[in-house]
Amino acid sequence: MNGSKESADTSGTISERATRRLRVALGTWIAIEAKAASPPGGPGTTATAPAIEQSALEAAYAAINRVEQAMHPHRRGSDLARINSAPLHVPIEIQPDTWRVLQLARRLHAITGGVFDPCLPNRPGSLQDVEIGSEPLLVCHAPVEIDLGGIAKGYAIDRAVGELIEHGCCAGLVNAGGDLRVFGEREEPILLRQADTRFRQLALKNSALAVSDQGSTDRPPEHQGYYNRKGQTTARRYAAVIAKDAATADGLTKCVLLCEPDQAARVLHELGAALV
Repeated sequence: MNGSKESADTSGTISERATRRLRVALGTWIAIEAKAASPPGGPGTTATAPAIEQSALEAAYAAINRVEQAMHPHRRGSDLARINSAPLHVPIEIQPDTWRVLQLARRLHAITGGVFDPCLPNRPGSLQDVEIGSEPLLVCHAPVEIDLGGIAKGYAIDRAVGELIEHGCCAGLVNAGGDLRVFGEREEPILLRQADTRFRQLALKNSALAVSDQGSTDRPPEHQGYYNRKGQTTARRYAAVIAKDAATADGLTKCVLLCEPDQAARVLHELGAALV
């Protein structure tokens, strides 16, 4: 949930017939497009493709709202607010979604040698001080302030895509402030605004694109920084990454910003992602 970056625009459409909605969530505009295959006609047919799409869109937005409520860094009752105020050495239960995002963050933390860290530097603890159990449990062994930022926004996109597929959609797109994911057997033409403000054309198919720009001035104020708790000089100001899912893509943009080029290349390769 790391900003309304507006760094990527879709210049194509899912199809001539698809259902589209635009709503505010995660501190930005969320555009969702969904296409369901028309069900075969005949006796017993009760759902039309538009009805399937509408139901899928509602489920997708509901999934996004659940992620926002669980992973907002300050909202009362959110998992992150509970983690950041948790007593030390006492197990606390968190929602499975939050547990999965923290597992991804821990993997990125490990493969970058601790460079990627969602714990803000105003408290002494880092992600290595958070014991994440094999079930949705964790234990803080030092005071932490976790801010999952864009990686949580990416995960919300992934959950929305999951709901679209589960509800019978064969193709679709979720775009959250410039981070987006496309699924289905089609390509989505993208105009990617680069660091020099020029645009580059590319096509996205069954994958996700995330962009991080440290020159951006429109990040939501409730989210802070680019996981730069060590105060190191960033290797880059701008990064755009294509990966299999949006949470991974967004997390990897931060790794590219903070890691030296050789290390960033190894991290991208390990997770099957690419810099664009």
